[in-house]
Amino acid sequence: MTTHAFWVAGREATGDETFDVTNPYDGRTVGTVSVPTEAQVEEAVAAAHAVRDEFAATPAHVRAAALDHVARRLTERTEEIAQLISAENGKPVKWARGEVGRAISVFRLAAEEARRWNAGEAQRLDTDQGGTGRLALTRRVPRGAVLGIAPFNFPLNLSAHKVAPAIAVGAPIILKPAPATPISSLVLGEILAETDLPAGSWSVLTVPNDRMPALVRDERLPVISFTGSGPVGWSIRDSVPRKHCTLELGGNAAAVVLPDWASEQDLEWAATRIATFSNYQGGQSCISVQRVVADAAVYDRLVPMIVEKVRAQVTGDPADDATDVGPLVDENAAKRVEAWVDEAVKAGAELLTGGTRDGATYAPTVLAGVPEGVTLSCEEVFGPVLTVQRTEGEEAAFAAVNDSPYGLQAGVFTHDLQTAFRAHRALEVGGVIIGDVPSYRADQMPYGGAKQSGVGREGVRYAMEDYTYERVMVLTGLAL
Repeated sequence: MTTHAFWVAGREATGDETFDVTNPYDGRTVGTVSVPTEAQVEEAVAAAHAVRDEFAATPAHVRAAALDHVARRLTERTEEIAQLISAENGKPVKWARGEVGRAISVFRLAAEEARRWNAGEAQRLDTDQGGTGRLALTRRVPRGAVLGIAPFNFPLNLSAHKVAPAIAVGAPIILKPAPATPISSLVLGEILAETDLPAGSWSVLTVPNDRMPALVRDERLPVISFTGSGPVGWSIRDSVPRKHCTLELGGNAAAVVLPDWASEQDLEWAATRIATFSNYQGGQSCISVQRVVADAAVYDRLVPMIVEKVRAQVTGDPADDATDVGPLVDENAAKRVEAWVDEAVKAGAELLTGGTRDGATYAPTVLAGVPEGVTLSCEEVFGPVLTVQRTEGEEAAFAAVNDSPYGLQAGVFTHDLQTAFRAHRALEVGGVIIGDVPSYRADQMPYGGAKQSGVGREGVRYAMEDYTYERVMVLTGLAL
């Protein structure tokens, strides 16, 4: 089996060690990946630091053309890359195709933003006498090289959300993929190598997690963009308090169903969306539906619909187009989910469906009456598990959503515009989705959370702003 090389300052390289990437569904080896040496990591960091001024000064059309090229090549290789994502991640291939499609959009959007970015904002300063004849021009400039740390659940698209905005603003980036799913990021490196971007402007390094602290602390990488678990993310931020960190750390997203969402068609739609998006990606999405908060007026009709549709989710081989729910990333993850569900049931929760494990696969599961204080009620399960809760009235429903240490996104099923605005004001989350589940995300919109869900925002233009800072120039003696 061919060993996959990593990418140092835009060129292919191999190190002295390797590790295997395995398919979580059947355990077969998907590929062998080379590990960079300390010297190769140093080379990548030094190159990124050295090229930062040159890359920032690169004409917009050069950066945009490179981003367009990546979008085009991802389009041409969609099926190949989707099969690879499914193999290394365990994601059903139909969802993997969707992930490639989203990554294509990210690079396309970044190309568009690169062409219109940073024209600057002009301000007259003669609003006071001392500013007569003066004009301020404010433009954004890169903070420096970026360390992008991507997770396993969207190995291509979340890598794209690190890389594309960095290229768009001219910030060098070192991408560090998750050890469980590095190969799709290495394919992205293959495509980047086909562009005319300057050497050093990007690297893809398959560094093991236990060797990351030195890279995180390196002062030549003043920006860190991390997506992953809360404990790791906050420990990164605590270790580098003077760096600019963007942290997307997950949540336990709620879908609220209010009394006006009461017709048979309404409830059918809500149940279908909830069942689908509590289980897509095996529940391994930061905004998968983990909690349903249903008003008493609709609860008794809605919950049986949800259970029926959850039972209809097809679990099996992720390479099969008919499969809706594949395995979790590994057996330990499935065992953790199993333990959380068992804890809740022992504490008095009612198991409505699911609750069984087969290796790394955990059956789509619905529970009612989950007691406060058990792990499942307050932490992110990151598995195909859904809890349902009955509430009385809008105020109680919104309070139930906010009764969480997390605040990434929430869905609110209502037809009432006033209710929608009240939800937007009241819910302590980064995004409120009206008439749908919290799992909806468009890659151009700001995406991030409140409370323990992290700091900063993804979304192409918003990440570009995160990677840069304002620099003002004042012109003097002008006839304004």
